[in-house]
Amino acid sequence: MTKKNRWRLMVLLFISLFVGACAPAEQAVKKNPEKTVVAANDETVKIGFSMDTLKEERWLKDQALFKEAVEALGAEVEIVAANGDDALQITQAETLIQQGIDLLVIVPHNAEATAAIVHKAHSAGIKVIAYDRLIKNASIDLYVSFDNERVGELQAEAILELVPKGNYVYIGGATTDNNVHLIKKGVFNVLQPAIDQGDIKVVYDQWTEDWSPEKAFLNMTEALAANNNQIDAVIAANDATAGGVIQALAAQGLAGKIPVAGQDAELAAVQRIVGGTQTMTVYKPIQILTEQVASLAVRMAKGDTITTARAVNNGKVDVPSILLAPIPVTIDNLQDTVIKDGFHTQSDVYGQAAK
Repeated sequence: MTKKNRWRLMVLLFISLFVGACAPAEQAVKKNPEKTVVAANDETVKIGFSMDTLKEERWLKDQALFKEAVEALGAEVEIVAANGDDALQITQAETLIQQGIDLLVIVPHNAEATAAIVHKAHSAGIKVIAYDRLIKNASIDLYVSFDNERVGELQAEAILELVPKGNYVYIGGATTDNNVHLIKKGVFNVLQPAIDQGDIKVVYDQWTEDWSPEKAFLNMTEALAANNNQIDAVIAANDATAGGVIQALAAQGLAGKIPVAGQDAELAAVQRIVGGTQTMTVYKPIQILTEQVASLAVRMAKGDTITTARAVNNGKVDVPSILLAPIPVTIDNLQDTVIKDGFHTQSDVYGQAAK
């Protein structure tokens, strides 16, 4: 067993021990006598994975790691991606249901629209896990993600430490994604006292349709023009939008001169950190997320009931939830986080550092 695999095993063992000790246990399990156990007939569990998009590096990693994790448990997985099309995501999910999957995992593009998928799945006796993003106004069975409010807090803490006074820009993500509202809440949890004291001023605050780097570029260009380039710090909702922000700064000769925060620890972002144009990102250990959800999905498909110590209200019900801890990443801890974990390789990060 390699050092990296031993570390992953230790992390997963720690999580299992920790959640098993919660009261009520984070994942305390009991058999559900009302549900037919799939494994009773030695049938292979079939998991459906409905994804919003594969256009971003982060989601390609989720796809590959989730498939690997499910198959390692002896189950099968069918993966579809709608690439930001709500109607297509619903149609694809319907097809998965018709194919006889035992459980459906969803990364929603639109937190509201995907409620229809949950209803269709439940009508077919199929349970649903919301993966990374919450589905609104639907009786989903489980929500597993990172603490997205904490993501925003980590971003703001890092930037505020560097720029305690000045003009701030906030570039949000797509409003259809519930996570963006949580991230923004976390950002302003930290910034608001400094705003109230008059130390900082948020001179531009805009959402970014479909998380598009091109639209983030246009937003940042507009922010610079409206403020005569007098911007002191930027917080972007993810690394893709941070990339658009940095392109806009570069066009004005400001890249590397203004601190910029992102999140997802994408390779391009980590390279920008090395190159000095992005200040920080937030790392969400996707392998732990995919392995957790894969294990839970297979167990639920076999009839286990998962109870958690935490619940998140989605506008209709309090959804049993498991929220994992995000990790801030700067030039100072790249080696001990994304590289040590194998999320990115040393050669990828330092061999072609973005300028």
